[in-house]
Order: sequence, then C-alpha cells, then structure tokens
Amino acid sequence: MSVRRFLAPLLMLFSLAGAAPALAQDKVVYHIDNAAEQGTKALRNIRNHLDVAPKTDIRVVTHAEGVDLLMEGAKDQKNNIEYAPLISDLKGRGVHFEVCEITMKRRNLTRDQFVMEAEFTPSGVVRITELQARDHYAYIKP
Repeated sequence: MSVRRFLAPLLMLFSLAGAAPALAQDKVVYHIDNAAEQGTKALRNIRNHLDVAPKTDIRVVTHAEGVDLLMEGAKDQKNNIEYAPLISDLKGRGVHFEVCEITMKRRNLTRDQFVMEAEFTPSGVVRITELQARDHYAYIKP
C-alpha cells in the first residue's frame, strides 16, 4: 500500500473532524428567578443574542418570582413595558419559555394564568441542571 493511499482517508477524516465544531449549534439557558429585577433585561439580552446569532437554541427557565415574567398581563412596573409582546416575538424566533411547576404549586397558580407561549417543567432547578450537565447548554443569568 502506498503512503498516499494510506494518508488520503486519514486526511479526509481529520478535515471532517475539523469541520464538526462549525456545524454545532450554540445552546443557551437563561435563568430567571426574579422577573422584577431580570425581566426586561433578560428579554432584551435574548433579542440581542438572536440578532447576532440567530440560530442559537435558547431556553428560558423560570422559577420562584421569575415565573411572574410569563403570567398574563405581566409588565415591568418601573418602565411600564408589557412582557407578552416581547415574549411572543421571541417565541416566534424559536425561544422556549419554561415555568417551574413546583413554584406554581407553592403559589397556587394554574396554567391558564400564563401566556400561551409558556411551557411547563416539573422543576425549574432540575431543568437548568439537565440543560447544563446533560445537554451542554451555556448558562446565563441576566
């Protein structure tokens, strides 16, 4: 076997391996546990994130007071900004918004109190852990 025949498949393999990271899609979880402090900032960060990297897979996981971000009629009281239109726009761009069911139970909240874009997860903290550890999402807490 000539050296060229031996090296050609190896070179092909290395070139494909080198291209693999370029094909990978960025994945990010945004952690919201206080809508009053994080809501507007988080939604703007996510919009800006997608403006620069539109193919990013973004998950927003809310728990504790963070679930208030996804409640019907919720708004930034300080700046008089309604969250629903911003959430709807981001959902249209592929962002997933998740609400912790433990928080819902603790606060006696029901699914119909949340915007229609909301998804539900048994535990916000467990969900964040899964996304980071198992699914390799980057973590951002605005």
